[in-house]
Amino acid sequence: MSGNRYPAFGVLLVDDEPSFLRSFSIVLERNAGINHIYTCQDSRQVMDMLSREPVGLVLLDLTMPHLSGTDLLQQIVEKYPEITVIVLSGLNQLETAVNCIRLGAHDYFVKTTEENRIIEGIRRAIRIQEIHQENQEIRRRLLTDTLEDPEAFAGIITQDKAMRSVFQYLESIKASTQPVLICGESGVGKELIAQAVHRLSRRRGPLVSVNVAGLDDNIFADALFGHRRGAFTGADNTRAGYIEEAANGTLFLDEIGDLSLASQVKLLRLLQEGEYYPLGSDRPKRIQARIILATHQDLAKKQQAGEFRKDLYYRIRIHQVDIPPLRRRPGDIALLLDHFLEEAAGELGKNKPAIPRELPVLLMTYGFPGNVRELRALAFEAMSRHRSHVLSMDVFKRLLDSPLVEQEEIPETASGRMLFHPEHSLPTLQEANDMLVREAMKRAQGNQSIASRMLGISQPALSKRLKKSQGEQE
Repeated sequence: MSGNRYPAFGVLLVDDEPSFLRSFSIVLERNAGINHIYTCQDSRQVMDMLSREPVGLVLLDLTMPHLSGTDLLQQIVEKYPEITVIVLSGLNQLETAVNCIRLGAHDYFVKTTEENRIIEGIRRAIRIQEIHQENQEIRRRLLTDTLEDPEAFAGIITQDKAMRSVFQYLESIKASTQPVLICGESGVGKELIAQAVHRLSRRRGPLVSVNVAGLDDNIFADALFGHRRGAFTGADNTRAGYIEEAANGTLFLDEIGDLSLASQVKLLRLLQEGEYYPLGSDRPKRIQARIILATHQDLAKKQQAGEFRKDLYYRIRIHQVDIPPLRRRPGDIALLLDHFLEEAAGELGKNKPAIPRELPVLLMTYGFPGNVRELRALAFEAMSRHRSHVLSMDVFKRLLDSPLVEQEEIPETASGRMLFHPEHSLPTLQEANDMLVREAMKRAQGNQSIASRMLGISQPALSKRLKKSQGEQE
């Protein structure tokens, strides 16, 4: 399937020597993993091929019969400016190279130049072309506000706009082979996002998930890369690592913020070179899986503190998505509660109860430090205690009343924000009191019991304040 071809767009080799086309195609696949290759021996056929095939990069010889590489370069740049052209020539002449760049070539290499240098230049060109295509796709999706493959996200219950933006971004990078970094607090559903990315990529292979938290360097290397028989004491048989198990699929590495610095070096090399060595082997293997990474930690802070490598940090954040916590998605609480209650009812063999109208409003006032995972646990506990037609709110009220529960920590930016403009006069205590009451009633959707909980006063005291305020207004 096309989802396992690299890159997503085709690479066209144009040269009048069949032996070079064959040998260089092998080099590209073996040393760079490039297997989406077209070849053309007759330069007169190139423009027709570009009209028919999804080519994004052309590797062009200069000295050819019929139509020269220079003339062909001008035609490609004029008719297909979005296609990148790299000249691979036998001529080691500065004037020729400068002229090709002036005509629109992305780069110029001499065929006799060191092979690794040419491969690295082609990799850079592919990456730039991928970024260009991804930016165009992101712009198109955001402008049209569309999801072309909503089924890929069917397992994620949400109606939040921020989550929809995440989905649109993931759709726009589905063809990319670059790693995806998923950030978010514990319990927000990072593994569900990884599953969606895997489904979007349409890869033949499986999704292999590995939690790397707590793995020391040796175990990390053995788990990912595998080992040969006799690689170390106890290695009685050859064992494939998770990378090989995920071939033609996706490898999901969860909690990468906990990796040791030594393991980070190994991961960086894997991502940069696209190859790895099983323990005890001196022959490298190419990675055939896309890598997704996830963490609940702030990698920028860990990098600044010297606990996370800077080069790895910038390498893995090429494609990064931040999943908002549940407290910033209040509109999803009622949807998720309903879904989890139905799930719990099915597992426990009970009928799904009616949900009190004020329960979702009450839950919106809670910080949910455990996010979606915590809400699911609450729903299952409430369902296990359920006996009547209407769901009891006791489980939820006990949680909100518990002094042991740590509510959401207020970020420094929020705690230090300017509540009142220095050029404006301060409100009186009475005015500030009225403002707080009005805001609490607004957030509680008119429910005095819930609003009083938010304000830290009793419901009768709030009722008295409301009556007094209404009397003053009359």
